[in-house]
Amino acid sequence: MKIVILDGYTENPGDLSWDGLSQLGDVTIYDRTSLTDEAEIISRIGDAQVVLTNKTPISRRVMDACPNMKYISVLATGYNVIDVAYAREKNIPVSNVPVYGTRSVSQFAIALLLEVCHHVGHHSDTVHAGKWENCQDWCYWDYPQMELAGKTYGLLGCGNIGVHTAEIARALGMRVITYDARPTEAGRKVAEYVELDELFAQSDILGLQMPLFPFNTGIINKENIAKMKDGVIIINNSRGQMVVEQDLADALNSGKVAAAGLDVVSTEPIRGDNPLLKAKNCIITPHMSWGAKESRQRIMDCTEANVRSFLEGEPQNVVNP
Repeated sequence: MKIVILDGYTENPGDLSWDGLSQLGDVTIYDRTSLTDEAEIISRIGDAQVVLTNKTPISRRVMDACPNMKYISVLATGYNVIDVAYAREKNIPVSNVPVYGTRSVSQFAIALLLEVCHHVGHHSDTVHAGKWENCQDWCYWDYPQMELAGKTYGLLGCGNIGVHTAEIARALGMRVITYDARPTEAGRKVAEYVELDELFAQSDILGLQMPLFPFNTGIINKENIAKMKDGVIIINNSRGQMVVEQDLADALNSGKVAAAGLDVVSTEPIRGDNPLLKAKNCIITPHMSWGAKESRQRIMDCTEANVRSFLEGEPQNVVNP
């Protein structure tokens, strides 16, 4: 069985092992494959029966050009890079890793919020640059600091990650509200479910922790920002396409939105003309909240299990049954 990994570097930059997959077949590993050159994608898949991808797209054309392809496994939860409907037509099951970074991603969401509140990194840089050494006072801060206790954390989405984020927010003394079309008992234990407009109106901090759907693509736009409190903070380590970036940049520059902490943008890697790069009070990190070694090991373990299950004739975690 030939197995090809199209873009393995972000999953395993060298601190994990592919040995488990190597025991399941003849494995070829590419660190990176072009996201836009379908000829390269087709060439690298070749006659492989099993294809593993993270962000390299598998389109209709790619599937047609690789007739030996029998199975696709995504090294992530999101599978929008795969034409899953066409894969179903061709009887190609597509599996994902449904749960792996719950703790890591929720932890990172709060890290972004705490950075907004205290600008820890900035102040450390100023100390190393000599500002404290040469300060007339025994302390200083360059940005207003914020205490979170008593504030309302609004979650757009309350799945596994949202539940854990809510737990941390509550431990910090915050009230948590959420909008989610599918309320759960786990969600009810940590948050109050509200309507979408209530979420916008009541949140002091609005956290986006929902998969990308048609209804929430561009949901953070000027119309919905206008419904929010003056001085709201927006945290997004879910999907960048949920934000109309020019609208958020305008709101940051006007002060309507006090600050944003973002780990994702609409086009990744970020483009130099992204308006958020020059917006006021905007912290941007490079889509790294999923990348703790523990999370990536869970991806590895689940992917090995996915491939093994396919080879045994009972594929698991299939997103296009």
